[in-house]
Amino acid sequence: MPSFRENRNALLNAHDEGFIDDEEFLMLYDVNRSTNLDLPYWDYEQFDLDNLCNDECKAEFRFLKNDIYTLYEVLQIPEEMKCVNGFKVLGLTALCVLLKRFAYPCRYLDIMPRFALSVPQLSMISNLAMNFVYDRWGRLLQTFEQEWLSPANLQQYAHTIRDHGAPLPNCWGFIDGTVRRVCRPGQHQRVLYNGHKKVHAIKFQSVVAPNGMCANLYGPVEGKRHDSTMLARSRLLESLQQHSRAPDGSILCIYGDPAYPLRLQLQAPFRGAQVNEQQKNWNKAMSVVRCSVEWVFGDILNYFKFLDFHKNLKIQLSAVGKMYIVCVLLQNSRSCFYGSTTSNYFECPPPLIQEYFS
Repeated sequence: MPSFRENRNALLNAHDEGFIDDEEFLMLYDVNRSTNLDLPYWDYEQFDLDNLCNDECKAEFRFLKNDIYTLYEVLQIPEEMKCVNGFKVLGLTALCVLLKRFAYPCRYLDIMPRFALSVPQLSMISNLAMNFVYDRWGRLLQTFEQEWLSPANLQQYAHTIRDHGAPLPNCWGFIDGTVRRVCRPGQHQRVLYNGHKKVHAIKFQSVVAPNGMCANLYGPVEGKRHDSTMLARSRLLESLQQHSRAPDGSILCIYGDPAYPLRLQLQAPFRGAQVNEQQKNWNKAMSVVRCSVEWVFGDILNYFKFLDFHKNLKIQLSAVGKMYIVCVLLQNSRSCFYGSTTSNYFECPPPLIQEYFS
């Protein structure tokens, strides 16, 4: 079956030869208008990262041009990737498609001119790159057995937080849950409905270090679940018992809001009706430094705004949870390259990108 483009070319030739008049040509030409899946993407210039300047790369991909090459290397993306239908694409192009997709709420149709690829191809490439990053590096958000989370570094983080006014001397990080709104589902609405925020959502539990890096991420879970439920399911306390220690063996902890229980490795504010003035001041001082965890959540959404377009985050139609996890990895990468609001506040530099993805 001829394509829309072939039909239009035939109509142009027929009109030039005088086989059809102007009225017939206009009517038939309009009938053979392209659909979204058959737009002339081949008329656009082939994508070449070298042809872009730093400002274009930063605006469209959230990374500078040389840093995209570095990210491509440390993520160990293969030189050529193959989609499920056999279509082959360069690994660097696949990474750029992924970054462009998450940088801002957009349709594949909107990014087609940049990559000169059809909508189905862009969809397959984006999912292929996302699955690769998730399968290869998702473990970094599930384990504390990393060099930048060594006992010596954890102790240094605790000293940094204490030097910025925290009365808790052995706190190296902060824990909190984040609610990510999704499109209202057709089924299971009660499961996903978060009564506190009054939205349909999925939730994640994050542990953030003062260098602006997300050290641990658990989720997604149903939006109705409480933070204490996520804590129990994640088995985070067991991991902290093994790894949250200083080089001399002394216990280090993380700090959370009143929703969390008190444990040796997990501390929370004083609560109840009998809180005295000294305890209130202690809570206030810890609250000032604990808000840094919210800055990390904000950075993830600011630089990868597709996550904030809830109408396109459709449960059971898209891998919404995987999207957020991959964007957290990408934001950790941005922190390694450029720092973050949290790292600047605590004056605590993140690790090198090569060390993080080692």
